[in-house]
Amino acid sequence: MAAPRRALVVIDVQQEYFEGLLQIQHPPREESRARVVEAMAAAADAGAPVVVVRHEGPQGSPVFAPGSPTAELHPDLDGPAARAAHHVTKEFASVFAGTGLEEWLHERDVDTVTLVGYMTNNCVLGSAAAAEPLGLTVEVLSDATGAIDIVNAAGSAPARQVHDTLMALLASSWAAVATTQEWVDAVRAGAALPADNLVESAARGRGPRPAQA
Repeated sequence: MAAPRRALVVIDVQQEYFEGLLQIQHPPREESRARVVEAMAAAADAGAPVVVVRHEGPQGSPVFAPGSPTAELHPDLDGPAARAAHHVTKEFASVFAGTGLEEWLHERDVDTVTLVGYMTNNCVLGSAAAAEPLGLTVEVLSDATGAIDIVNAAGSAPARQVHDTLMALLASSWAAVATTQEWVDAVRAGAALPADNLVESAARGRGPRPAQA
């Protein structure tokens, strides 16, 4: 089997998720940010292109307003981002919507995108789903992404539940899900991450559930 031709897509590691209204709750944001930086270093060492994505809202928006302090990348990304192969600004959840990223990846024969960054429950999920009809294989690093607590008219869910549930959902259909270290090992070996599928996930779901610790 040919080695994956990967690109690491770093989604919205901006101050909004650390100091703004959308602070990441799980995994701990300082830990997930550190894993993002590790993944960027590993991609660079392997010669895989790194794409840095930033979200931009309209002027006056309470989040991601152009020119606002919380719209800036986290300072820990300043060095790695300066060495990135490509930069994208987006306005929708998907990194592909209106950004030209799909064309940029295909021009470089990239067939696998590895998603890290924020949020699990918005841009990571939206980008993974959007990649399916584009013919791209998707990887998501579970400890280099993060979610927030959610409360709305339809219900509520703590960030851990949101994140863990969406990792299982992604792994069942849209992505190979792994930790950063598992991914780094696969990159160094030139190997694909093992992927699951919806049919087998559903079959396991009908079987006995593992005992809770």
